[in-house]
Formats: sequence, structure tokens, C-alpha cells
Amino acid sequence: MIHPHTELRYINEKIGFGVFAAKFIPKGTITWVLDELDQILDPSYVASLDPDRRKLITKYSYRNQEGKYILCWDLGRFVNHSFHANSVGTAYDFEIAVRDIYPGEEITNDYGSLNLDEPFDCFPEEGTDRTCVMPDDLLRFYEEWDQKALDAFRYFNQVEQPLAHLIRPECKEKVKMAADRQVLIDSIRSTYYDRSSINNTRWTLR
Repeated sequence: MIHPHTELRYINEKIGFGVFAAKFIPKGTITWVLDELDQILDPSYVASLDPDRRKLITKYSYRNQEGKYILCWDLGRFVNHSFHANSVGTAYDFEIAVRDIYPGEEITNDYGSLNLDEPFDCFPEEGTDRTCVMPDDLLRFYEEWDQKALDAFRYFNQVEQPLAHLIRPECKEKVKMAADRQVLIDSIRSTYYDRSSINNTRWTLR
């Protein structure tokens, strides 16, 4: 579920739609969390669909560490990519604001954390040499994203968290440790979908 203080806006013909903050969303706020209304689709099921539906699913979903397609039921599927994203993913099935997001500002994440099936060409952005999102970007940038998330967790208990009740029970103690003690037990690297092996190894920070 996307943060309730958001709205869908049309940007332009090239980009299409995006998700924008309708109210101030401070650093450390959960901006999106996986919930029971999101569809979790097995790859074999997606492959069995007609081309039109399969195309839409692969466009609007991401893949988890098991290779399953996650299709958001609400505006979350319209969040656009940025190499300077104001939200980053975590190993706990939610994204967190890594800086203050002001009313009218677009909410973005880095598609590199989404286990894309194919490279994704991006619009040029200043301040980065990256021009394309790659399926293995999680292996390249997880340390940077972990550090940004951990820095944001310092504010987790100081801001309103309208989505906190949707955090999975098995993750709550780890989230509490990140917020209270600035210790990140699980790296976002653990969400990497390893296509070379059926049995993926779950990575943790030590």
C-alpha cells in the first residue's frame, strides 16, 4: 500500500503518470509497504497468460527474491524510477523516505532494487553516470541503499507512520532494532533474485 498522503498525476507523454506527495512526508516515513491486497504471482502463471495481460504484469510489477511477480493493487505500481530516489527499499517489504518529501514532489524509487527481467533505459539525470537499470543492480548498489535506509531509520520513531501496522509480524523486531539502535539485521541484498539458482541464499549484515 502506498502512503495515504499521495495522489496520481499525469506528467507528460514520455513518462506518463507518477505518484506525488499530497502532504509533507518526512524522512524516515514508510512510503510503501507490501500488504495482503497486493497480488503475488508465480512465474509459471504469468507465462501462461495471453500476451496483452503478461505485458501489463511485467510492466507494473517487480520480482521478489523467489522470482515471484508482485503486482501492487493501488497507486504503488505507478511510482517512477530515479537514480536519486527519495525512497529506498528494505529487506522488510517496505520502502522508506530517505529525505523529506514535500507537497507536490514526486515519490520515486530506484528500479535497480526491483529485480527487473531486462535492462531499463532511463532519462539522463545530473549527478550520476548511471543511464540504465540492470537486473543485477542489487549486487552493485545494496551497500549504498542499506546505508541510506539505515540513516532514515534514525527518524522512524519521530514521525507519523500511517503504514506501520502493515509491517509483517516477523519483521517488526528487526525494524525496531533498526529504529532504536541503528542496527540493520538484513540487507536489501537478501531480496536479490538469483536466476542462476533455484535455492537463493539469504544475505544478512554482520
